[in-house]
Amino acid sequence: MANRRDWRIDSRVNRFASDAFWTSRLPDFSKITTPLLSAANWGGQGLHLRGNVEGFQSARSKQKWLSFHCLEHWTEFYTRAGIALQKRFFGHFLKDEDNGWDAEPRVQMVVRHPKKCFTPRGAADWPLAGTRWTKFYFDHATSSLRTEPCDGGAAISFEALADGVTFITPPLPDEIHIIGPSTAKLFVSSSTEDADLFLILRLFSPDFTEVTFPGSNDPHTPLAHGWLRASHRKLDYDRTPPHRPYHTHDEEQKLVPGDVYELDVEIWPTCIVAPASYRLGLSIRGRDYVYPGDLRAVQGKIGQPATGVGPFKHEDSSDRTAAIYGGVTTLHATAQRRPYLLLPVVPGVSL
Repeated sequence: MANRRDWRIDSRVNRFASDAFWTSRLPDFSKITTPLLSAANWGGQGLHLRGNVEGFQSARSKQKWLSFHCLEHWTEFYTRAGIALQKRFFGHFLKDEDNGWDAEPRVQMVVRHPKKCFTPRGAADWPLAGTRWTKFYFDHATSSLRTEPCDGGAAISFEALADGVTFITPPLPDEIHIIGPSTAKLFVSSSTEDADLFLILRLFSPDFTEVTFPGSNDPHTPLAHGWLRASHRKLDYDRTPPHRPYHTHDEEQKLVPGDVYELDVEIWPTCIVAPASYRLGLSIRGRDYVYPGDLRAVQGKIGQPATGVGPFKHEDSSDRTAAIYGGVTTLHATAQRRPYLLLPVVPGVSL
């Protein structure tokens, strides 16, 4: 009993990744050399999904697999199909069973579609070979996403603890397959010394009904989430490729109110086939996503009201004081500052 700790207090006190509290708990992926199977859930936004991918990519194992499933964990991974997958993996490596496991693609995924059954797809690498990293530029004048750069436009401001603004593409002319991580390049100022940004990648049907999926945390999970506290914008350039910003989280860089700062926001991996005539959207908010549909009869899996993010909410007033995080956030776009959303568009397969 004497060794028990309050995780919430420890997390508040130890605020940087460089603190001994965190460095003592971070894994050394270079020590992982055993065969591994990492089970990820597309709907695990805010939970295990990011760690599944990071662990798979960073482990030194020569024999490693990454398997993406959908819906709740127990629907696809704790029932017959998921158990059979695990038994084949363990049977091959622990019992020397000749069950064909070594011929399995290193990346296995269930591909989501809003109008068809989910289908399997395999790949040799992550991110997928042939990924076309596609920029969608923010058009402030029309609150839209465009594939061509915009000349600029008026700045857009919103209350820093409010719903923010949503940028939406025109109807997609063709079906596109989006599989992988995304990122957003933003230019932001604040009326205070800091700001929290919540980015939500979304899909809308032709009548603007949002497409969500049951996930591990919530029955109405959007395509993907991204979060960044502006004072933690510092990048680790040695680790950061164009499609995946890594932040050092080793110091706090407060904002000068009114000054414009360049922010790179990581958006967690996702998988969707977006049909022609549908629209993609990105919401830039000052608080957690809330599913816009009817939530009156929906309860969470562990008792909390399910609003789209499950239990992973950012509502701690001691962490998000109104004096610092309750100001006005402004998004900027000019000919010299062109914000964009970078999406992983991959070659399609028959569905």
